[in-house]
Amino acid sequence: MKGLITIGLALLVMGLGFWAYQENYATQASLREVRDLRGQIAAAQARLDRLEAEWAYLNRPDRLRDLAEINFQRLELLPLMPEAFAAVDEVPMPSDTLAPVLSELIVSHGTPGDGEEPL
Repeated sequence: MKGLITIGLALLVMGLGFWAYQENYATQASLREVRDLRGQIAAAQARLDRLEAEWAYLNRPDRLRDLAEINFQRLELLPLMPEAFAAVDEVPMPSDTLAPVLSELIVSHGTPGDGEEPL
């Protein structure tokens, strides 16, 4: 009986050792995967930083102004001026069904010129 318990305990210890061995390798594989993913994230972040810097460089106001002047004959781009925008009441309504609804909203909420914040 004593020998049977000793053999059972030995098998239990060997089984637990085998399980721990497998868990150790699974953990190392997971840590390797996490390290690789962190490297990919860092590379993607660096690429994003470069792209944002390039976007900012390409969208400099002086460069865009020069491009608009160079391509004026083809694109006819003009700088935005306050006079280029129309008042709300000058915008044509798409249909007669929206006009009463919009005028009701303007009457109930007021217009931005009434000292209130715009909607």
